[in-house]
Amino acid sequence: MNIAIIGATGFVGQHLVTEALQRGHEVKAIARNVAQLTAGNGLTPVQADITDVPALAAALKGSDIVLSAFNAGWQNPELYNDFLAGSKAIQQAVKEAGVQRLIVVGGAGSLYIAPGQQLVDSPDFPEAYKAGATAARDYLDLLKQEPVIDWTFFSPAIEMHPGITTGRTGQYRTALDSPVFDAAQHSRLSVEDLAVALLDETETPKHSRQRFTAAY
Repeated sequence: MNIAIIGATGFVGQHLVTEALQRGHEVKAIARNVAQLTAGNGLTPVQADITDVPALAAALKGSDIVLSAFNAGWQNPELYNDFLAGSKAIQQAVKEAGVQRLIVVGGAGSLYIAPGQQLVDSPDFPEAYKAGATAARDYLDLLKQEPVIDWTFFSPAIEMHPGITTGRTGQYRTALDSPVFDAAQHSRLSVEDLAVALLDETETPKHSRQRFTAAY
């Protein structure tokens, strides 16, 4: 399968690249700076500005699916606006490229922790992550109106960060709009197993035009 991965050098994106290559796929790794990527063995680095829709569309042409791990930068004071603008640009470029499938890595903030209450609106939600989580939540609402692309939106586990050192187990459980909790009421997933979950979805689609989440 020909897979285009946007944000290929980021925390999530680089693990998506690794997992896809290990499964034998051809990967087009798209990033602002591709200096750390080496072409060959199924990998084609492509430098691109995601806000340049025609150029991005040209880069995506011929792909079977686009996996977007776009992140506007947690320290970016314009994170909310830049995330929405970048995500909409990617969506438009996917359409212009004629690619039928798009998987977006969003946030956990839009998951429902109680009837009518999303995690991002809970009183204990960290302020430092609120702009990004709100942007991802609002983009999901926009994506639900997409009439052409066969999209999937992925919300990671509530705890999915470099401190989760479980590594690649290949094991996870899924849900749609509410977090997956373990017996100790933790929602955790390693970034390696996030990549497993998304490549499984890439190869065997189960969440067409849906959001899903995964955790242990």
